[in-house]
Amino acid sequence: MKHCSACGSLVDLEIPPGDNRPRYCCKPCGAIHYQNPKMVLGTIPIWEDRVLLCRRAIEPRYGMWTLPAGFMENGETTEEGAARETAEEAGARIELGALYSVLDIPHVDQVHLFFHARLLDIDFDPGPESLEAKLFSEHEIPWDTLAFRTVEQTLRWFFEDRRVGTYPLRTTAIRYQPKPR
Repeated sequence: MKHCSACGSLVDLEIPPGDNRPRYCCKPCGAIHYQNPKMVLGTIPIWEDRVLLCRRAIEPRYGMWTLPAGFMENGETTEEGAARETAEEAGARIELGALYSVLDIPHVDQVHLFFHARLLDIDFDPGPESLEAKLFSEHEIPWDTLAFRTVEQTLRWFFEDRRVGTYPLRTTAIRYQPKPR
């Protein structure tokens, strides 16, 4: 960040009084610009014994499979955002269930939340961010072409929990691991 979004002046990266970490501060108007993690909201849409996945039509990870999910918008709840993203990416109508997984991804300043969801029908109409939407049973999941580690972890937990018949709230942090050369 170079300029204050309130007055347009140049900002300095410094620790404001009473804080403990550097923030972009504007001396002329006094604004402190906090940068906080972004929320990614999605669902695990279920029809009988199958899960709905979307094949991405955008970067990052063009052509790879994911659960329907995306960034939370201002003015919406986490539940509203998860349902909206499912409608936008898969064109799917759902009944939203309980929060299932919370995954912290500190290296990209994100938190991913996935909710259980029951598909109301199987009439999908993927939006412009998806090439297709398709139902997969556990043995059909394209594990090698899943777009994100958060999606893979959530699906692995889901199928494990489905086998035992209980669905506790799952949480973890996924930390950056450089690819071996």
